[in-house]
Amino acid sequence: MTASPAAATTGAGRFAPSPTGDLHVGNLRTAVLAWLFARASGRGFLLRVEDLDPQRSRTEAGQLRDLSAVGLAWDAAPVRQSERTGLYLAAIARLSESGRIYECFCTRSEIADAPRAPHIPPGTYPGTCRNLSAAERSKRRLERPAALRLRSEVDEYTVTDLLHGEFTGPVDDLVLRRNDGALPYNLAVVIDDAAQGIDQVVRGGDLLSSAPRQAYLASLLGLPPVEYAHVPLVLNRSGQRLAKRDGAITLAALARTGLAAIQVRNLILASLNLPAGTLAHALEAFSPALLPRDPWIFAAPA
Repeated sequence: MTASPAAATTGAGRFAPSPTGDLHVGNLRTAVLAWLFARASGRGFLLRVEDLDPQRSRTEAGQLRDLSAVGLAWDAAPVRQSERTGLYLAAIARLSESGRIYECFCTRSEIADAPRAPHIPPGTYPGTCRNLSAAERSKRRLERPAALRLRSEVDEYTVTDLLHGEFTGPVDDLVLRRNDGALPYNLAVVIDDAAQGIDQVVRGGDLLSSAPRQAYLASLLGLPPVEYAHVPLVLNRSGQRLAKRDGAITLAALARTGLAAIQVRNLILASLNLPAGTLAHALEAFSPALLPRDPWIFAAPA
């Protein structure tokens, strides 16, 4: 099955950080790219705070400050996922009414150790609880609370990406509500993009594999498809994703080495083959077709 990209250019793009730590150079580069893609296509630009885990969500103010420091602005007040639980529960109820949800009692270790048919990729849910009888479900409820899973009708789904072309990935019976009641990212992101009128999703290339699941879920809910662009990551000298161990990778840490936020922005723009200066100036030279397709190796100052 295939989802086509949105054709309209009057919607919006977005940047949606999780406020569980300071933004690093890779996050900021993706935010700049999301802004450039949106503005170049005549779209608005929105910000969403993905704080589904309130206990770990403590850095929102600092993240917004850093985004502003590199010149980013958004067209409406930020939306917070923690304030939108009702939308997610309503979507689950709609899917349940149509028979597309079932209870799952598996632990992570049981899922990892479960036998799989040859066509089921590692890491995907093998359907262990999909066809439990009513008696079996009643017995399992006494052992542990159930998560809720989507009863998928496809094994794979195809999305179209501006940088990667058509991409087909596996679709399994993804979790729609965890057994502790928490709501997962794959559900929230689909609901929020549609509710905010977002029809362009620019994010890191490591999330490309999740796009088919999300696009399929959106199709079941009757939501419009989005235009994807999964951009190259920023890596350290060892070719690994940036992490705290890499030292000066946040604006605050880089400032201590003598690099101001504007200089960091210019480094980001240079990595995209764009001229230094304001983002508005860079936008004049921006073309998705001319973007580097390889990861950017960021060498943090000593």
